[in-house]
Amino acid sequence: MCNLYSITTNQAAISALFRVVNRYVGNLAPMPGVFPDYEAPIVRTGAGGRELATARWGMPSSSKALMDATKKRAEKLQAKGKTVDFKELLRMEPDGGTTNIRNVKSKHWTRWLGPEHRCVVPFNSFSEFNKEEGGDIWFALDESRPLACFAGIWTNWTSVRKVKEGETTNDLYAFLTTDANTEVFAVHPKAMPVILTTPEEVETWMTAPAEEALKLQRPLPDGALEIVARGTKEDKVD
Repeated sequence: MCNLYSITTNQAAISALFRVVNRYVGNLAPMPGVFPDYEAPIVRTGAGGRELATARWGMPSSSKALMDATKKRAEKLQAKGKTVDFKELLRMEPDGGTTNIRNVKSKHWTRWLGPEHRCVVPFNSFSEFNKEEGGDIWFALDESRPLACFAGIWTNWTSVRKVKEGETTNDLYAFLTTDANTEVFAVHPKAMPVILTTPEEVETWMTAPAEEALKLQRPLPDGALEIVARGTKEDKVD
């Protein structure tokens, strides 16, 4: 499960590679460590064409996940003798979001699989955690950490991300995962992000019918990734 990545390439290069028409971001500072719920750049299709925007990492969790979390919280409050308004408790249940999406056949995710909700998430490297291997293990296409992207989805959503914020409306995103290739499997056997490496793959993901686009939910070929750093929470090399 990838819950940490970096994007250090400047926005001009991102815009050029992904054919961005409009930019809805200010000065995009390098992000050597992007963590869940951070705001980070995505490229999506807007009314005026392809646009560079920022969104918070973590799509809305399923209603079942939120219901289960609320039930547990209600039980704890009731055990302390407190009165519970379950409907209000559910409405205000904090949801940090789902960062990685595997089961695209789930009804929860199918609503966002059309081209209007697809995006690409630029990155230079991503990390998988393995304590025995030294902690955070960073992967990239090669040592130079060239710009690539994850296949993602996005939506605008009103929810409680953090209790201290209360209810807010945000653009949210997450990206797809798939089986791990050989390099990632040695560190994290369960999964790896869905990575797009060619302009043709990006165009397919952004524009094709879902049936065709979802064929891209596959691991990179073995040998396509290199380990570029170990044991650090940020990958600071451009």
